[in-house]
Amino acid sequence: MTNDFIKAFNDVLEDKQLPKEVILEAIESAMASAYRRAVNASSAQEVIAKIDSETGEVTIFAEKEIVEDVQDERTEATLADALAVDPEAEMGGMALVESTPANFGRVAAQTARQVIQQRIREAERAVQAEYFERQIGEIISGTVQAAGGRHGVTIGLDMKAEGTMPNNQKIPGERFRVHDRVRAVVLEVKDSPRGPQIILSRGHGSFLRRLLENEVPEIYHGVVEIRGISREPGRRAKVAVSATQEGIDPVGACVGIRGVRIQNIVRELHNEKIDIIEWNADPVAYISKAISPARVTGVYLSDRPDATRTATVVVTEDQLSLAIGRDGQNARLAAKLTGWRIDIKSLVEASADSLNKLQNDAELAEILPKAVEEAPAIEALLAKKTEGRSLSPEEYQQMSNFMDHVEKRTIEVQAEADQAEQERYAEARADIAPVAFEMMLADTEIKEHIFNILFEAEYETVGDLMLALRLDPDQVFGLPGIGPKAIENITEVLAVLTFPEAEPEAVVEETAEETEEAEDGVETEAVEAEETAEETEQVDVESETSEEDEAAPSMDEVFAVQPDMLPASDKEEEVDPEEIAKEKKKRKKKFVKYEFDPELGEVVAKKRRKRSANDWDAEEDW
Repeated sequence: MTNDFIKAFNDVLEDKQLPKEVILEAIESAMASAYRRAVNASSAQEVIAKIDSETGEVTIFAEKEIVEDVQDERTEATLADALAVDPEAEMGGMALVESTPANFGRVAAQTARQVIQQRIREAERAVQAEYFERQIGEIISGTVQAAGGRHGVTIGLDMKAEGTMPNNQKIPGERFRVHDRVRAVVLEVKDSPRGPQIILSRGHGSFLRRLLENEVPEIYHGVVEIRGISREPGRRAKVAVSATQEGIDPVGACVGIRGVRIQNIVRELHNEKIDIIEWNADPVAYISKAISPARVTGVYLSDRPDATRTATVVVTEDQLSLAIGRDGQNARLAAKLTGWRIDIKSLVEASADSLNKLQNDAELAEILPKAVEEAPAIEALLAKKTEGRSLSPEEYQQMSNFMDHVEKRTIEVQAEADQAEQERYAEARADIAPVAFEMMLADTEIKEHIFNILFEAEYETVGDLMLALRLDPDQVFGLPGIGPKAIENITEVLAVLTFPEAEPEAVVEETAEETEEAEDGVETEAVEAEETAEETEQVDVESETSEEDEAAPSMDEVFAVQPDMLPASDKEEEVDPEEIAKEKKKRKKKFVKYEFDPELGEVVAKKRRKRSANDWDAEEDW
């Protein structure tokens, strides 16, 4: 039995390619289920199966109650049987007792076959899912098992797994046959009742990225970095690369000698055209290269905070169709690669737009007097072009200079206006308490129908409403449904609102008070030092007098210098701070200390005498 079990066990391991522990756990779980079915055990009863990997013997342990007289062997056991397994078992308690039925191996083999197979399949699927989840974004290869269906291509992978390549993830124009060897990137791994569903792709941008890493050693080792990829599978792709070390040509490294490297990738991608461009931190230079292979005359950026980033690209007429591409493909890929919305214009169209701006904007015309002088000549050139007559290169250059001058100055003026608007916004917001932006309009006394109008206009907090009124009141009062009564209600509610002071300001005030107290303390210590010096001189003079002249102070003097010992009624009367200061000064001059004497049961005064700078007499009772 030992040899047969080991042989069968090893066959399962080799066939399923699963860890030994996984197979053992699946078999033990199946044996426990077989025992439950064989004896009709309750699901609440704990059952554990142990299998010896060398002999193949199965042992079942079931949780049973320890009793003196066993009436139901399924749920009860004697103390002797329990002590054989658990030395700490006690009468009336619960213990795991060996309960392996006779001929259980044969019964289990018949009953647990399906359970074992099911558990092994589940373990196999779990291992497959874990393996392919680690492969997401990586290229794997497989063999086509089925092609042409509406669900895409089915590809056989390692570990007896199957992957699916949907039709929208294929490269257009590709045709697969059964048994073809295919490379694809793992796009996603999904859970399904039939096991992990592995989604593959050859049209995703990450597939092109991995191909470049495999073909270009500089990319694999990090010398050249891929900064962006935009792709339309099977037609065209643009890749932006940059070098991390000086002296490296990133474009040349990707293309290779005589284009060997890039041609291998093109063949893999079903003759897809690939443009390799050099990435640049300057958006103007980057966009100019992204429009390649077209030659760009000028790029003008409009990066306003409240609008989409737009780049106007000007090209000559013979480069216009090349810059746009077939069905706008080149412009779309360039926009996706750079992240800018690209508007492509011919030089003649851009010049006409610049002339129109100059003629309709008095402020711009005032700023550009030289351009105003050139405007008639440019207008004549545009009229000549409209008539179908050709222009000389010098005339094209004149139009280009005019357009460039006007567009750059327009961008500068717009940037200055945006900066002024941002400063105005910041000033308006600074005048509003930060707490207002945390106070909801729903918590105020604004009427419900007015609140609904403001909420639909995205005014959710009091701060948002106050900021909008400061910047442009017409924007709020011009909303549909806002009339004179609504304006009156909004104004009254905002007028009576009060905002508590911000916590940071309170902290600053407390810190300032503490600083003043510390300064007062330093000054007090300096005054006390001066008074101590004066008192030392007085003590030296008084020490020469006889002890008979030193009469003990009366109780009135004691209470006068100890205001804390006075009754509550007397404390309320002494509210003058100057008198308290005088009494403290008098106490310091006499160098008198008052202590409670437990033997006498009363407060006694003790005086300290100073004979020299560092010589104090012993304290003596008064």
